[in-house]
Amino acid sequence: MSKNKTHSSGYCTYLWALVALLVLTALSVFITRFELGPCNTAASLLIAGAEALIVLAYFMNLKFESRFYKIMTTLVIVIFLFMLFITFFDYMNRVY
Repeated sequence: MSKNKTHSSGYCTYLWALVALLVLTALSVFITRFELGPCNTAASLLIAGAEALIVLAYFMNLKFESRFYKIMTTLVIVIFLFMLFITFFDYMNRVY
């Protein structure tokens, strides 16, 4: 017997994920209309992160995978953010 489990999400799940992505995209465009200074970038990055989580969870079916894949995906994201932080920290402290 095969131990592979398949999970098929219904169209309704994908439709709600699409609606959420469209709403977040509209919110991102709406936020750019205001002068919030450095908060504009932070807000846009937070919205983009939320969109990425929706894509990972529903369209890449990570929500229905085993705990191992969830931990590995989280680890990759944390390492990426750490490397990004190191790069920006170096860039911000350069003396020209």
